[in-house]
Amino acid sequence: MLVLLASAVLLASLYVLLVETAFKKSKCRSAASMAGKAVIITGGNTGIGKATATELARRGARVILACRHQQRAESAIRDIQKATGNSEVVYMQLDLGSLQSVRSFADTFLRTEPRLDILINNAGLVADGRTKDGFGIEFGVNHLGHFLLTCLLLERLNEGGGGRVITLSSVAHRWGYIDFDSLMATKDLGSGRYSWQFFQAYCNSKLCNVLFTRELAKRLQGTNISCYSVHPGIVRTELSRHISLWQKVFIEPVAQLLFLDPEAGAQTTLHCALQEGLEPLSGSYFSCCKPQELGARATDDAVARKLWEVSERLCGLC
Repeated sequence: MLVLLASAVLLASLYVLLVETAFKKSKCRSAASMAGKAVIITGGNTGIGKATATELARRGARVILACRHQQRAESAIRDIQKATGNSEVVYMQLDLGSLQSVRSFADTFLRTEPRLDILINNAGLVADGRTKDGFGIEFGVNHLGHFLLTCLLLERLNEGGGGRVITLSSVAHRWGYIDFDSLMATKDLGSGRYSWQFFQAYCNSKLCNVLFTRELAKRLQGTNISCYSVHPGIVRTELSRHISLWQKVFIEPVAQLLFLDPEAGAQTTLHCALQEGLEPLSGSYFSCCKPQELGARATDDAVARKLWEVSERLCGLC
């Protein structure tokens, strides 16, 4: 009996510890209005992106959902409009796994939309495979597609007098590394068919997000644009929809018990989008609505600069 009681106390203590650390919730405290402002959210039809879009629409923003699947996007738009009463929520087709699609999206947006105040690079995946351009799908979607999209929209962001770029990274960046030889040889930062191998590639892509934001901030000095990378928390989303069935059987019970819901996961993104006075922190990495210290790999300016230059070449920007 004592053993069972001790085990129960231990499990309860472990649960409380996890809830207060790895699965800690935070709250965006800004009351800022978004009336008259325009936002692009990649992957805004589900999960964290949809929760972010809903809150920004509730505050009066014109929200462009940049998504692959029109049907899913239009269903999300109906939900958001019903929840917020904001009819200024629209869909524009974007496949981050195709550089041509990214260019087409940017061209269409720049022709049809007069302003852009916030770009939220939200979409991401954990999967194996290749993009339409032959890149590893996690590197291509999580980093390279967003890199090109951001570069193509910077001028429009600068016109508004205070644009922001928010890129969703992850605490997983801590386990990432950038192997440029592998990238140039294989068009990928990871290879292999086993789950742990494409999880490593995911970590590498999330490190790319942090380094991209760091270098972007340097290049934006003297402009009206600031940028931030974000760890949203460990959230119940469709991010891992490509993993195997047995992994889902293991993960789902834990996810239901501990993982944050998408609304909680959107709070740090919303903080970086809405909070006044963040501009001096441009280039920083945020978690739980606060800037966080980064390790050596995530603050290596030489690697960040090289990643930018390599990404430019791979996207055909130079």
